[in-house]
Amino acid sequence: MRIITNSEQETFDFGRNLASELKGGEVFLLQGNLGAGKSVLVRGVASGLGITKQITSPTFVIMKVYDVFNHATIKKLVHIDAYRVEAVDLFQIGLEEYLNHPETVVFIEWGEKVEPELKKHRVKTIRISHQDNSREINIQ
Repeated sequence: MRIITNSEQETFDFGRNLASELKGGEVFLLQGNLGAGKSVLVRGVASGLGITKQITSPTFVIMKVYDVFNHATIKKLVHIDAYRVEAVDLFQIGLEEYLNHPETVVFIEWGEKVEPELKKHRVKTIRISHQDNSREINIQ
């Protein structure tokens, strides 16, 4: 799937729409340069799942887990920033507990850093490229 967004709001809205298609158990590796819109997309997904807490990039805490109350099957959204860590670090802080869990959705920013260690899991890659306000979002 390929989509073009032309503003931060459109990227957020795409995330909200993506949330409506999630069933639980999905793991997404987010790839894109700094400022590409990875966190904006996750904020949109969180909003679409009914999460009202402020969603920020987990740059310094590495992993944030949000409870989902208004979805039939998804109970947790896990948001990870892998920019400064190795895959082994993520497993040490409990990532394995959430991977492909049927009641959890996982989004890993800078996912290319940990992709080789996640081969045994079902993962999808979201690549975001940007120029000015335009974003090209590719999901594979």
